[in-house]
Amino acid sequence: MAHPLPRQNVDVSVDDVTIRRGLQRVIDAQIGPRGVGAIYHNVDGAFEVVAVVRDHARAKALLNRRCAQWALIVKDVLRSGAEPFAIGSAWTTSDILVRETPTGVR
Repeated sequence: MAHPLPRQNVDVSVDDVTIRRGLQRVIDAQIGPRGVGAIYHNVDGAFEVVAVVRDHARAKALLNRRCAQWALIVKDVLRSGAEPFAIGSAWTTSDILVRETPTGVR
């Protein structure tokens, strides 16, 4: 026979600003140093960042993922004539920055 858990009065009120700041830190860490104009490489190839999309509605549409909070639009720099495409993979220790985002570019 299952016994109900006792009710606990736990104050879980965290203001929206604190939540948004925490989410922003997570997103920043996942994007890493990949700003517009940056070039990085990993096991999949070498890519130039064309756009950083932080609007979650647009990111969800680009990636066709309900939980997407951000997306990058990148271009494969090793393929001639490659078209830009959207990705949502987080920055990892396997990624290597080849060229930083130019100063003044967001």
